[in-house]
Amino acid sequence: MTLAKSKLTAQGQVSVPAAVRRKLGVGPGSVLEWAEEGGNVVVRRMRRYTSEEEHRALFPEAPARRTLAELKEGIRRHVRRRHARG
Repeated sequence: MTLAKSKLTAQGQVSVPAAVRRKLGVGPGSVLEWAEEGGNVVVRRMRRYTSEEEHRALFPEAPARRTLAELKEGIRRHVRRRHARG
């Protein structure tokens, strides 16, 4: 069953028909994923990840937690080294 039709431009762009946008729940800035499944090309909305999920994927080993006093001391040492005259 055909939901809608689009025409490809000379630049390889395609407009997503309103019926398809509504069905996928997409709008400006949404990312669409094109996948091949069983000889067909399927278009779907990319899953949205939270920033926490992305951070965990990029940095699987979290650094050790520091106390506020440790953070302040680290900043003090950095400033002293950076501005040391010598």
